[in-house]
Amino acid sequence: MDKDPFKEYIKESEPDKRDKGYAWHTAIGLQAVDGLKTSEYLVRTAVRNIEGEITFEEANELLQSYYKENPARDASDRTEEADKVSARIAALLSERAFSFTPNEYLSIHRKLFTGIYSHAGRIRDYNITKKEWVLNGATVLYGSATELRATLDYDFSEEKKFSYKNLSMDEIIHHLAYFVSRLWQIHVFGEGNTRTTAVFFIKYLRTLGFDVTNDIFAENAWYFRNSLFRANYNDLKNGIHETTEYLETFLRNLLLDENHPLHNRTLHISGAFGEPEKVNIDEEKANIGKEKVNIEDVFTAKTASHIQELREKLGQQAVFGRSDVQNALGLKPTRSSALLREMAEHGIIEPVSGHGKGKYRFRQQ
Repeated sequence: MDKDPFKEYIKESEPDKRDKGYAWHTAIGLQAVDGLKTSEYLVRTAVRNIEGEITFEEANELLQSYYKENPARDASDRTEEADKVSARIAALLSERAFSFTPNEYLSIHRKLFTGIYSHAGRIRDYNITKKEWVLNGATVLYGSATELRATLDYDFSEEKKFSYKNLSMDEIIHHLAYFVSRLWQIHVFGEGNTRTTAVFFIKYLRTLGFDVTNDIFAENAWYFRNSLFRANYNDLKNGIHETTEYLETFLRNLLLDENHPLHNRTLHISGAFGEPEKVNIDEEKANIGKEKVNIEDVFTAKTASHIQELREKLGQQAVFGRSDVQNALGLKPTRSSALLREMAEHGIIEPVSGHGKGKYRFRQQ
């Protein structure tokens, strides 16, 4: 979406349009946690729903018909998943019904992913690991498959017993960060865990009296995801400790309308992508066409992760082409070419002559 069509609705004085605008904006934004992007057709359908032309049920029916007539040509194209799950999330966020139970959590996953994942609504029965950019290729230790239901039940029972009475807002936010990070870390589902947890958490926050109708989740879904990793990862020999500080910063913006910067580079465990260097203003003006790009603000989560991984594997000075991208990232030729094109368009890489056709290197930072 070149222009965000939902901003005006979030600011709408008419409650129904505001709430629907928030629901759709959040639903679409949450697809970034799995590197997915929605279609323009979905956006147009969402706007029709917000304007009252069609119901959520009709929106879902339109999407079903659309993808019957326009099936994906490539198995790697997950736009249909992004569109359908967005519509389902928007519908769930527009409902006020909610019960704080493990079954509700499982039900949300089933509602979001029926027809998309064969295991929709089911607890995984296998162990998983996932290499993550923010952890420099390491993985969080997720819940053991044999203990998932017991662990889930325990976390819910502990939260039900917890009292927020007489707590300061700092203490409330710290506890909420701890609760949602532990719920997410169980990783009850094989796929769709973060999106399900986010929807459940938003609905739970409402029962605690928080309005949660701003654009924080929509515009910072990847930061939310990465802060969950940092809340559940230890590498003590290298001085890395699990911390909820990043998640608490996210929640302060979400719940208290504070305005802390949420940059994914600050979450990377290496510290190599910390605060940006200070730029000489005169030099910046002279090189206006070569501005540095914060990749997490421009690309999808998946593409940004590929760019960071490529930079780490190939280095700043290396000259590379499509085959090098394929080998480094394990991508198909068409996707490797598309990634090179996207990076070149945003000035992240520059063409290099004298090494054959289609060769590039990372632009000097």
